[in-house]
Amino acid sequence: MIIALEKISESLKNISRILLGKGMIIAKSRKDLDKMREVGELIAEVRETLRAKVEPGVTTRELNDTADKMIRGFGGIPTFIGYHGFPFAICASVNEAIVHGFSNDVPLKEGDIVSLDMAATYNGFVGDTAFTAPVGNISEEVAQLIRVTEECLDLAIAQCYPNKRVGDIGWAVQQHAEKHGYGIVRDYTGHGIGRSMHEAPQILNYGRAGTKEIIRAGYCFAIEPMLNLGTHETKTLKDKWTVITLDGKPSAHAEHTVAVTAEGPEILTLTKQQKAAQQKDKAETVTA
Repeated sequence: MIIALEKISESLKNISRILLGKGMIIAKSRKDLDKMREVGELIAEVRETLRAKVEPGVTTRELNDTADKMIRGFGGIPTFIGYHGFPFAICASVNEAIVHGFSNDVPLKEGDIVSLDMAATYNGFVGDTAFTAPVGNISEEVAQLIRVTEECLDLAIAQCYPNKRVGDIGWAVQQHAEKHGYGIVRDYTGHGIGRSMHEAPQILNYGRAGTKEIIRAGYCFAIEPMLNLGTHETKTLKDKWTVITLDGKPSAHAEHTVAVTAEGPEILTLTKQQKAAQQKDKAETVTA
């Protein structure tokens, strides 16, 4: 889940100042990171279950209810419910909706895209993740938007080494997104994460390399590029939550919770199977 910076209600602006102002970045201990891994795997299982359920005819309320049931079934808490008044377990944002979309009973239709953002709290720590999925067959133009957003996430995560800078993360996103001419959402950011869903620092999806805070081992970030097919400009609907693109063109969103280790970035929001596949790929690369 992302947090507003500007062009949103004053209440959300105040929340962003409090939560993501100039607070101290909290490094996690080994025990903390073990708990972050547990909640990361939990919410990754939910994400992949929802990914498999996205198809024409399904409603976002059905997806929300599945996430809610799964998180509670694992012994966790759906972090979003009641978070400054948000009423759902997931943010479900369709087509031109960027973030904070409300779940409803309108069936998704062929050619739509849906961004699903979700978080769980388990043993006192939070895992946060998001993805954008096609509903059936979509245009190549929109499929590329989703691909590039995911590539931006990968490039941003690759910057998460000790002694690099937080500005390097946003720079990596901006460089790749602008090659494709996409609007980079500027009103919302990634963030630190741990015992609270939103911790310092703010992680912009644009910026200059070599700027902002020094990255240290033990830091945990929720990194989440949001790219629009058209303008970067946004507006918030009358529900005071759902954010859409100003020009009505589609938007894509991708997010992982990432830990910085002495060896580099560790993606926490992967399932056990995904982690095993990742380790296998690394081993094959070393022996190749």
